Amino acid sequence: MAVARYRNFINGEWVDGESTISNVNPSDLSDSLGEFAQASTEQTREAIAAARAAQPQWYAKGLEHRYNALLAIGTELMDRAAELGRELAREEGKPFAEGKGEVYRSGQFFHYYAAEVHRQMGDTADSVRPGIEVETWREPMGVVGVISPWNFPMATPVWKIAPALAFGNAVIWKPANLVPYSATQVAEIISRQDLPPGTFNLVMGRGSQVGNTLVESPDVDALTFTGSVETGKQVGAKAMQNLTKVQMEMGSKNALVVLDDADIETAVQCAFGGGYSGTGQKCTASSRIIVTEGIHDRFVEALVERLGKAKVGHALEEGTEIGPVVDANQLEQDLAWIEKAKEEGCTLAFGGERVERDTEGYFLQPTLFTDSHNRMTVNQEEMFGPIACVIKVRDYDEALATLNDTRFGLTAGIVTRSLGPAMHFKRNARFGCVMINLPTAGTDYHVPFGGRNESSYGPREQGQYAREFYTEVKTSYMRAM
Repeated sequence: MAVARYRNFINGEWVDGESTISNVNPSDLSDSLGEFAQASTEQTREAIAAARAAQPQWYAKGLEHRYNALLAIGTELMDRAAELGRELAREEGKPFAEGKGEVYRSGQFFHYYAAEVHRQMGDTADSVRPGIEVETWREPMGVVGVISPWNFPMATPVWKIAPALAFGNAVIWKPANLVPYSATQVAEIISRQDLPPGTFNLVMGRGSQVGNTLVESPDVDALTFTGSVETGKQVGAKAMQNLTKVQMEMGSKNALVVLDDADIETAVQCAFGGGYSGTGQKCTASSRIIVTEGIHDRFVEALVERLGKAKVGHALEEGTEIGPVVDANQLEQDLAWIEKAKEEGCTLAFGGERVERDTEGYFLQPTLFTDSHNRMTVNQEEMFGPIACVIKVRDYDEALATLNDTRFGLTAGIVTRSLGPAMHFKRNARFGCVMINLPTAGTDYHVPFGGRNESSYGPREQGQYAREFYTEVKTSYMRAM
């Protein structure tokens, strides 16, 4: 059977790259989604030049044109959520239900920012000088570079692309090389809308070529990145050479606090949903579970029971709750973290082994450790897999101190029936997003998202706060003659 081939989208044309890569299903290594073009440095420069030429034309199209285009893109994504969600699950490994939900959510982002197109209103003010009026409004940044990760192949790039286009910018998108199929599907949907050629460009390829060219270009006005802290720091340092506006979402070490008065069922649901959904491959995953001593043993027993019932398997099999990790490299890292936890003195309460299924894939048991403390490496560094460590503490005060003892600060949660600790937690957890009686993984598209410390840099993503990154403010003074 012929292998499907997919190309980049540059300046309104589908074009081959200088080479191709294969995209393999992590649930079934015999299943290839196709061959995907890898752009050259020169092609990336062509995309940047095309975006710079197209951006004024796109902005000049006006509000109604932008609104209609974004609305149509969002509608198609939602209408095709089951179809595209199946392929997303096949590509990335998350269960089909999660893949379908991600595609639908991606459509909602486009619908939300279609509505934001009509909310671009400025302000007026009286000058301190007589006879002068002052107006302020927002204008697009210009050319926006988007560098997105593999764990949310559609949702993360879309929540960057949609506001960029809504506010009148042109876009060059470099997706992660592990998930090119989802990128081509989003690009194909966008390509059918009436956008001036070059307004939107998909440039797949290696970070050393495509990524660096975007980051180092003086013709990219703003750069939004989601990935690791180490890469983010390199991106920021390089982009700063041109004073490029930068927004970065990076790693985290999230935690869920379970207090003595917590409802056990709720606590287990939050721990499982936060730590193991999406195979733990989420920047919002709670891999630290901080539990007060009065409920510790009952909670661990209940969570182990829940993990024992979780179905690990092919992403497209009915009932699968935990799919494979994304590739061989990630599986190797996860197994290394499991060994590290053992070396540091943790007790393996459940899991810890690679598992075999009917198809060859990167399947790993959900893994839980107990008898850990917060200064262990496994509780200070991000583990991007279905692995969590329980930390026993005396009371709420120690739990909060342990929670905040991290260089990160994206999401944190607490499970409690008491209003007092819940209210205090909301104010004193030094994280960008806090959840009360909810998993740490799970956010809405119409409100800001982001963290503190080494988790995030620059303006928040999502909701109306996105305009802080994708636009700049202009102030006008006028005197009548």
